[in-house]
Amino acid sequence: MTERYLACLLVVAAIAVSPLAAQERPRTPWGQPDLQGVWDFRTITPMERPEERSDQEFLSAEEAANLGQEAVDQENNLASRPAQRTEVDPSGNVDRGVDGAPGSYNNFWFDRGTSVISTRRTSLVTNPGDGRVPALTPEAQRARDEMAEARKNTGPHEPTPGGWVEDIGPNGLQVRCITGFNAGPPMTPGGYNNNVQLFQTPDAIVIYNEMNHNPRVVPLDGRPRTGLRQWNGESRGHWDGDTLVIETANFFRETSFMRGGASADLQLTERFTRQSPDVLVYEVTVDDPTTWTQAWTYELPMQLNPNPVFEYACHEGNYSMAVILAGALDP
Repeated sequence: MTERYLACLLVVAAIAVSPLAAQERPRTPWGQPDLQGVWDFRTITPMERPEERSDQEFLSAEEAANLGQEAVDQENNLASRPAQRTEVDPSGNVDRGVDGAPGSYNNFWFDRGTSVISTRRTSLVTNPGDGRVPALTPEAQRARDEMAEARKNTGPHEPTPGGWVEDIGPNGLQVRCITGFNAGPPMTPGGYNNNVQLFQTPDAIVIYNEMNHNPRVVPLDGRPRTGLRQWNGESRGHWDGDTLVIETANFFRETSFMRGGASADLQLTERFTRQSPDVLVYEVTVDDPTTWTQAWTYELPMQLNPNPVFEYACHEGNYSMAVILAGALDP
């Protein structure tokens, strides 16, 4: 074996190994994968696979680039067009205007992202294989139909006629600033504030969402659940190799996930894997037999964000809350 041949082998080996070395995942002083930092989960990839892509699991690089450019063009068009009086779209949603405009909000406030996820999947849902959320149970479908009838001609941020305490309609927890609409748990991309900060010790991890600043403290020391129901459920975590697994149950009632679509019977398994220095893969299995006919899973690669989380003052100066409460109490 000549020196030149050996040199060639060393070069090939270096090329093969160097990407892995460059992608080495950081660890804490106590040896666990370091998940700390601010993670950005905005994306234009939909939760469910669009029907026109029913047989397509992944986008091509060209298709992904085209979708990203369309999103950028849409943002530029909305930002540069002349000011005009807001016209609410026919659905009555005050947050959605005609021609894709943001409705009651100035476009400055929105930050949905302009790219698909790094895997180029056509949906966040990975199981079932069709990329679609499973069908509702008959009971859940009936409840949604009844709610839709009760809320006919009622906007998404208004209470159901005749009610306030038990129901203010879809997204109600978010409207009352109890939970953020993308904070869950589990977390999902939304219109803005798609950031979460993780803090880590050997015995616990804290999940701190930018929207509403809900800190979820997750013990990692093996303690049992108390059985106390909470808005964010009761979470317990453990390590499975280099993946942090968090299991959550005992929800007080529905969360803001899927616009309040899940029930108090929801059980979550969240998996956090630091794939590289800049990517944290967030995988969630949703199991709610009261709502869906089978458990399902979605995956969301999060990107490291060098910026801090920002203040989210949900009801600062919101006089409409006091007015609506007063109206609800008026016989």
